[in-house]
Amino acid sequence: MVQLIDQRFLPHDFVLEEVRTVEQMATAIRDMHVRGAGLIGASAGYGMYLAAIEAASHPTVAAFDEHMARAAAQLRTTRPTAVNLSWAIERQLQNIAVAKIAREKVALALRTAELIADEDAEHCRVIGQHGSKLIHEIAQRKTGPVNVLTHCNAGWLAFVDYGSATAPIYAAHDNGLPLHVWVTETRPRNQGSKLTAWELGQHGVPHTVIADSAAGHLMQRGEVDLVIVGSDRTTYTGDVANKIGTYLEAVAAKANNIPFYVALPSSSIDWKMREGLKEIPIEQRGAEEIKEADGWFDGKYVGVRIAPDESPAANYGFDVTPRHLVTGLITERGVCEANEKSICSLFPEHAP
Repeated sequence: MVQLIDQRFLPHDFVLEEVRTVEQMATAIRDMHVRGAGLIGASAGYGMYLAAIEAASHPTVAAFDEHMARAAAQLRTTRPTAVNLSWAIERQLQNIAVAKIAREKVALALRTAELIADEDAEHCRVIGQHGSKLIHEIAQRKTGPVNVLTHCNAGWLAFVDYGSATAPIYAAHDNGLPLHVWVTETRPRNQGSKLTAWELGQHGVPHTVIADSAAGHLMQRGEVDLVIVGSDRTTYTGDVANKIGTYLEAVAAKANNIPFYVALPSSSIDWKMREGLKEIPIEQRGAEEIKEADGWFDGKYVGVRIAPDESPAANYGFDVTPRHLVTGLITERGVCEANEKSICSLFPEHAP
């Protein structure tokens, strides 16, 4: 059994969900009980462990492996844009294949899931150390707090701990640097206003929730010093897929000469994809997320319709920010430019 924070109920209720089967884990990922690149990968890792427990009841190794292949296929279809999903599944399949008997395969699956989770937390911690230096540099040049803008939720809820985009913010805040965070609400699921704002509040970080469309206005007026976002998939050439709306913020940042950084562990880099606009699959979700809203009313969650019943809706979950709009990538190995040469200099083992 694996316990998850069911993020659908935050910020108003903290709910732990018990997941006992790979089918339940697939539902949790697909329906966004859990979400965020790193956490999707970690959840998939533990999903494969649950599948291994189920597969151990099969009489032969061939039947075990067949069950695992079906489980992998089931998990892969849940969230197509996040590369951490397929990365974690492939890592599990490769490690499990080394063992000869079911008991050893189950033990390896658990160990691999734990390693994926532990590495995610450590990589995000180090991302925080690298990224906080960027905030410190800005703080030395200005009076008053550093204003950071972030989009969606790339915090500890989206990873095993620390987060990617929020890790530098937490590190800088904990080191005593004065800062303030503009939190875009991130329609249609409001991961910013629901999750990032809750996280920052829990940590004591000054922040303000804004409409997504207010980001450009604040940049024009000099009220944003730095943008840091996360990524669900980044090509090895530096194109970034992140929550829908990220591209518009990158365009606005470029127009106003504001640094635009993407914080991500290397598990979010796709070492096979070169051209993000052409190759990265963009998840399309249900129209109800656009046409309806939910919230907390009189002690319970309620949903309301906000668009005409007869109006169709298109719900694109992500967009791609081209590399030329990205100032740099903040990874566990340091900060690099968003291009093939610079990325591969940090990760030479992946160089073509």
